[in-house]
Amino acid sequence: MATTTPKAKSVDKPFLLSIISLMVAGFLIFSSASLGLLARTEDLFKSVSFNQLGFGLGLGTIAMIIVSFINYRHLKRFALPLFIVSLMGLVLVFIPHIGFAHGGARRWIDVAGFSLQPSEIYKICFVIFFALWLSKVKGKVATFRYGTLPFLILLGISGALILSQPDTATFGVIACAGVAMYIAAGARWRDLLIFIVMGLLGIGVLALTRPYIMDRIETFINPAQDSTGSGYQIQQSMIAIGSGQFFGKGFGQSVQKFNFLPEPIGDSIFAVAGEEFGFVGAVIIILLYVLFALRGFKIAAHTPDLFGRLTVVGIVILITSGSFVNISSMLGLIPVSGVPLIFISHGGTALFIALAEVGIILNISKYQTA
Repeated sequence: MATTTPKAKSVDKPFLLSIISLMVAGFLIFSSASLGLLARTEDLFKSVSFNQLGFGLGLGTIAMIIVSFINYRHLKRFALPLFIVSLMGLVLVFIPHIGFAHGGARRWIDVAGFSLQPSEIYKICFVIFFALWLSKVKGKVATFRYGTLPFLILLGISGALILSQPDTATFGVIACAGVAMYIAAGARWRDLLIFIVMGLLGIGVLALTRPYIMDRIETFINPAQDSTGSGYQIQQSMIAIGSGQFFGKGFGQSVQKFNFLPEPIGDSIFAVAGEEFGFVGAVIIILLYVLFALRGFKIAAHTPDLFGRLTVVGIVILITSGSFVNISSMLGLIPVSGVPLIFISHGGTALFIALAEVGIILNISKYQTA
């Protein structure tokens, strides 16, 4: 018996409101944080601002609107080609004169004078392809052959290419999204425990084989042991957030962003927000991400087909897991990760892709059954 495809309705308004709120908050916070960059170099400020506001926010918003009108079911036919192309992008970062390094990591390629981070594109392609696979095998997802083994292969391919850049944090975000989708598709809890154990063992191996990871863990345990070196960022972050007190110093009034906070428009941007908007502002930012996640999961729960449901789960986890990791690291709750605060931190590619991902969810929300 053929199933009836629900007719498209309007987008989920609470979810759209959460996105608009995050975009406005991101624009205001980035605009203020970038003043610290302007004080250092005007040329770099112009380049970064164009990349973030023109490409990321401007073109990203246009992409979000366009994608929200494209039926998400069309993604099925392009899932495999997109996944293969995104894999090729990860390989290109290692090719001389195409890929280039910055800060000891080789994660970018040069495209017509613009820098592009292929792993940002790979994340969404991974989610779409894995959602398609899980929706195809359906009831067989609890088996080793159709569930566990393919997932291990996907994670293995992802890890081999992304950890070699090295970009441990991005791989961690992809793994979190994959595990969430795997659970939502009906995986056994025994398999989940296996993945958790493997993940912990993997972290241990990485910490032993990569000094910078062990250094971050040691700094997390005792940030004061090297206050001018590895512990400098977290200490300055805590100073910024603490000095904001309850209501903050006011928009544009951060002191730490000028000559103290490393990466005030990047990893440390939540600290700038905490200094300027205080405890109240920081809580509001966190609640906006919580609203985004809860409304996203509600959309997933009422999506009529498994492919759409898993795609929403994967995208929501991609965005929120990375964002909460960033916030937690700036609060000293976990080691500093280098993961950006989505919608707020500098990163034109990341912002553009995130908004396009949101467009997919907005389209899926039109087909909710309740």
